[in-house]
Amino acid sequence: MDPFVFPVGVLILAVLAGSIFLHFVPVGLWISALAADVNISLFNLVGMRIRRVEPRMIVLPLIKGIKAGLSLNSNQLEAHYLAGGNVDNVVDALIAAHRAQIALSFEQAAAIDLAGRNVLEAVQMSVNPKVIETPTISAVAKNGIELKVRARVTVRANIDRLVGGAGEATIIARVGEGIVTTVGSSEKHTDVLENPDHISRTVLGKGLDSGTAFEILSIDIADVDVGRNIGAQLQTDQAEADKQIAQARAEERRAMAVAKEQEMRAYTQEMQAKVVEAQAKVPLALADALRAGNLGVMDYYNMKNIVADTEMRENIAGSSEKKN
Repeated sequence: MDPFVFPVGVLILAVLAGSIFLHFVPVGLWISALAADVNISLFNLVGMRIRRVEPRMIVLPLIKGIKAGLSLNSNQLEAHYLAGGNVDNVVDALIAAHRAQIALSFEQAAAIDLAGRNVLEAVQMSVNPKVIETPTISAVAKNGIELKVRARVTVRANIDRLVGGAGEATIIARVGEGIVTTVGSSEKHTDVLENPDHISRTVLGKGLDSGTAFEILSIDIADVDVGRNIGAQLQTDQAEADKQIAQARAEERRAMAVAKEQEMRAYTQEMQAKVVEAQAKVPLALADALRAGNLGVMDYYNMKNIVADTEMRENIAGSSEKKN
């Protein structure tokens, strides 16, 4: 047997065993914790491995928090990690709140983090208020003139209402509603242009931050532009609609008149046809009367004279009317 084979195999086994040992027993983290005066046992770190908790995600935030003067323990951080929270972000938020002298407990920070909010950003917003700019809001005064208003809302996070409180979208919606109400209650659009701060005071006095995760510090009107004359446009649209209705009714009456005329024409034609038919029967009736002896020859000639005289009178009357 080669004398070098056995030592090399032992060396490989030793390296593997050492790697496995260092994987399950994070000695480096334990030494770092001891150097930072963080009381955490080596068995606790091994237990984290067994509980499928990454020790680095617990030990490093724990060191950071204790060095910052926070009262934390590994069990709190481990429980939050197992619940799916961001341990490092929570500890950073606690440190920021501690430095800013904001009352924030670990339970509050963990609840805010698990609720899906960025707890560190919330603490930073409590120290440094955030400015929310609303989109352009269209409102119409009583005289029918449209105003386009943009506002800047300065808000500060309310730590106590972060869990269950409404977000920025609610603030923007409420401010927009307040602007529309204030402009709509103004008699003239010039009143708003002369005193735009009236909108700020009115909207701010409505308590729009109720039930939200923020506290409104101020509402500033950034821009007010004059838009369309909505009142005149509505009147024009109404007049056009009335015109179309009148035209439709007139067309309906015209159609009814045309239908009536056609009906009367058909009736006249029918009557004329009956007259022609009756006139066609007159010679036959006369012939029958002559044969039956009910009508004499002189009677027939007298009737013809009367008819001729009537036609002559009608012709004379027609000529006189044309001359006149």
